[in-house]
Parts: sequence; C-alpha cells; structure tokens
Amino acid sequence: MMAGLDERPGDDGGDGNAAPVWAVFGDLMSGLVGAFVLILVGVLVVQMDLVNSLQAEVRKREQEEQRRMALEKALAIPLQNGRVTLDNGRIGISGSVLFALNSDELRPEGRLILRSLVPPLQVYLGERDEMLMVSGFTDDRPVQAGNQRFADNLELSAQRALTVTRALIEEGMPRQRVFSAAFGAEQPVASNADEKGRALNRRVEMAPVPKAGREAGKATRD
Repeated sequence: MMAGLDERPGDDGGDGNAAPVWAVFGDLMSGLVGAFVLILVGVLVVQMDLVNSLQAEVRKREQEEQRRMALEKALAIPLQNGRVTLDNGRIGISGSVLFALNSDELRPEGRLILRSLVPPLQVYLGERDEMLMVSGFTDDRPVQAGNQRFADNLELSAQRALTVTRALIEEGMPRQRVFSAAFGAEQPVASNADEKGRALNRRVEMAPVPKAGREAGKATRD
C-alpha cells in the first residue's frame, strides 16, 4: 500500500514542460531567420542598385571620352594652328582673334578660322544628329563710354555670338544645326584682375549639344 501511496497523478518526471520550451525556441529561431533573410535581401537590393549606378557612370564616362576623342579628331587641322582650343568638349576662340575691342564686326582672320571649322563640325554634328551652341562671353569691364551700339556686356556678347552664328551659316553650316547664346561677363575662365585674364574671358565658345527633342525623348524613356 505504501507503494500505491507514493504514486502521484500527473507525475511523469518533468517531461511535460519540455515541449512548450522547444516550441518557443523554434518560433524565436524562425523569427530570427526571417529577419536575417529580409536584411540579406535589402543588402542585395542596395548592392544591385550601386552596381547599376556604377555601370551607368562608367558607360557615361566612356561615351564622353569617345565623344571628346571624336571631336578632337574632327578638329585636328584647326587645332594645330593654336587659334582654336578644345577643352572638355568646348571649342574656344579668343575674342581678339574674332573681333576688335567693343566691336561685333568679324575680323577677316576670324572669318577664315570659322570657315575652317565648318566642314569637320558639319560632319561631326550630322553623324550624331546634334546641334552647335555658339556662346559669347566678355570680361567684367563696362563697354566703352559713348558706345551707342551696346547697352552692356550682355548685349555685346549676344551680338558677337549672333555674328559668329551667321558667319557659320554663310560658310555652309545648316541653319537647323546652330544657335547662339549670350553670357556677358558671367562664367569667366580667368581672373579679371589683370589684362591677361580679361583677354582670356573675352571669347566665343562653340559646343555640340543634343537636340532638345531627343533629350526629352530620352528622359521619357528613362
């Protein structure tokens, strides 16, 4: 009878508490694995975006380099005489070569330079279906007192850009391939503190640019 009294109902040696503990542990591990998977997926997405951005930047740089080399090759002969410069895709001509001080009348030497640029530029623009922007710049000194033609440097730069644009058209550049812009004393390339710097700032630049319609179409596709 003593043996019978020692038997206690429901006493199974404590194994009954093991199942709930393992169930909680399993749920915890499942949650950790799920969180790890989400973090891993997020990291992979970020890495893919970075790789795509890097590849796009590399392609852009390669295209710019190819474009620069093609333009340099097209302008090899005009660049040899030193009257024309090419910097980062911008074709520069000193203002003193093209015009007298405070004048928009094209010098004969300037006309010859523009004439030499038309054939290679026409081929270059035609192959890429691009346009040529002609930009006028001045130094920061006001136009000479008593000058009745130009109200300020902005107007002077505008008239010079127009003169170059018209000269290019007269020398064979299609009208639909060229347009002009004026910047006055803005965007100097040197200090206006001395004559050397001011002479560098008095210039006309030409730069191939994409057509507006083509840029809009590209933006829409992107």
